[in-house]
Amino acid sequence: MALIPLSLARRLRRPLQPLRHLCGNGWLREADADFFLRLIHPVLRLNRIQARVEARRWVAEDMLALTLSCNGNALGWRAGQHVQLHLQQDGVRHARSYSLTAVQPDGRIELAIKRQPGGRMSNALLDQVAVGQVLELAPAFGELKWPDDERAVMLVAAGSGITPLLGLLRDALARGFSAPVTLLHQVRWQAQRAFVEELQALAARHRNLHLRWALSAENGERINATDLAQAPGAHLLGCGPQGFVEQLRQWWLAAERGGSLQLESFTPLRALTVRAADELRLGFARSHQQVAGNGVQSLLQQAEDHGLRPAHGCRQGICASCTCTLLAGTVRDLRSGELFAEPGQPIRLCVSAPHGDVEIDL
Repeated sequence: MALIPLSLARRLRRPLQPLRHLCGNGWLREADADFFLRLIHPVLRLNRIQARVEARRWVAEDMLALTLSCNGNALGWRAGQHVQLHLQQDGVRHARSYSLTAVQPDGRIELAIKRQPGGRMSNALLDQVAVGQVLELAPAFGELKWPDDERAVMLVAAGSGITPLLGLLRDALARGFSAPVTLLHQVRWQAQRAFVEELQALAARHRNLHLRWALSAENGERINATDLAQAPGAHLLGCGPQGFVEQLRQWWLAAERGGSLQLESFTPLRALTVRAADELRLGFARSHQQVAGNGVQSLLQQAEDHGLRPAHGCRQGICASCTCTLLAGTVRDLRSGELFAEPGQPIRLCVSAPHGDVEIDL
């Protein structure tokens, strides 16, 4: 039971600074401080971000919106970014990244979670997480943002790619953005049109907002070059699977509209095709392991194959959760083919593969 309201717990971040100083200098263990702080309120922590589930609502047949109230450690967050949510299942700590569809000044946020067939974490969140439960989050990340000028904007999404774009759209319309905005959303079935009632209400209030859905399985419709060419827009923001996003990129470059292009993919980017190399040596310094590896798979995958459990999140080089230090050798960026060989350089394990023998601080 909380001894103080959550609104007051949020305001304690600055008064707790002396405790942070003590922990930072080794005079107090942060875990001990957190133990007593959570007796005051379940979400109160020195540095970790905890949030209480305030509401659950279905926004599509396969998508649930969770409203969470965060403690005071969620700083500088904005709609359109992503946040990792942690969940303990059968003694194992899992993490997945979800888009911030709303960020309120009072610490409330909204995450929209789409059911994934066979998905361990998404199904647990949709079916088991209850109002009042406390969840842990990581700091928000992501560079997607609304364009700075007042020219027309195109928002193009497939599936759950609507979630970061919705957050940006809500904020822009609330600030009075008045240039034409076209939202194109491709889903398989009509029941998967997320936030459809809210979007239609926004379009009724804001005459500059135009909506269109393409139902790929129901009637064979897909967003195509004609749809994009007919929509006004000096700026394009797109999100969806890797193949969908790559088609948007190719269309935009061919159209030569100028303006800005911002794209995000929620599935891993296609790695460059390389010929399987001879066996090489991987050194994991902190784990005291020397193992056989290859130059095709990511360092993250190969570390996991050898029983290690590096921190990770997006698995596509965006969130930086798997950043590690290169101690020796050369690695190749799986997206661009660029080589990195400077000792002491931070690398992202999920998009880096060995280019010869490698040692990393893991």
